[in-house]
Amino acid sequence: MKFEFTPPIGKITQIKGQCISLIGNDIDTDRIIPARFLKCVNFDSLGESVFEDDRKTLKGQHPFDLEEHKNATILIVNSNFGCGSSREHAPQALMRWGIRAIIGESFADIFYGNCIAIGVPCFTLPKNSIHDLQNLSGNKSLFLEIDLNNSSAKSKELNIDLEIKESSRKMFLSGKWDATSTLLENENLIENKFNELPYLKFNSHF
Repeated sequence: MKFEFTPPIGKITQIKGQCISLIGNDIDTDRIIPARFLKCVNFDSLGESVFEDDRKTLKGQHPFDLEEHKNATILIVNSNFGCGSSREHAPQALMRWGIRAIIGESFADIFYGNCIAIGVPCFTLPKNSIHDLQNLSGNKSLFLEIDLNNSSAKSKELNIDLEIKESSRKMFLSGKWDATSTLLENENLIENKFNELPYLKFNSHF
């Protein structure tokens, strides 16, 4: 199973990839990444531990263990995904496994916000539409092309109108979700503000 990781940066307008489905409501953050993995110094190794306990229980039959899903980048889920504790490790683990976008019936608010902050768009669809996608991705390889410009997804068989908060969509299209890149792009403004603040100026008398 792959755990190579290249973080998203800047503007995100399109996401293409194979789909992987997790069936079940109220999949919480402790299932996504169990609490014992929260002791990590950084997030780098979390991808290999995503759904660790569920995967052990299913003994190699968990969707994240199946060979046909090893290159999946788009996760299809049901309702209230990411509920439970507010650990930011959960979306970090999914992203480091390879997930670049999530489509579901609904998401827990804090999980949703944590996903946006690291560049993983979360889209919603009605229950029946999600079930149709899960059936397609379960029976055969489903490859989707997501376009954030018009909030849509398409495959050979499908054309789907996705739902996403307009504020989130604009953040991805502008790149403003990426706080680090935004800061680096405005280095001169930061330095100017630094020089304007009298309490940060070096005083030779001390």
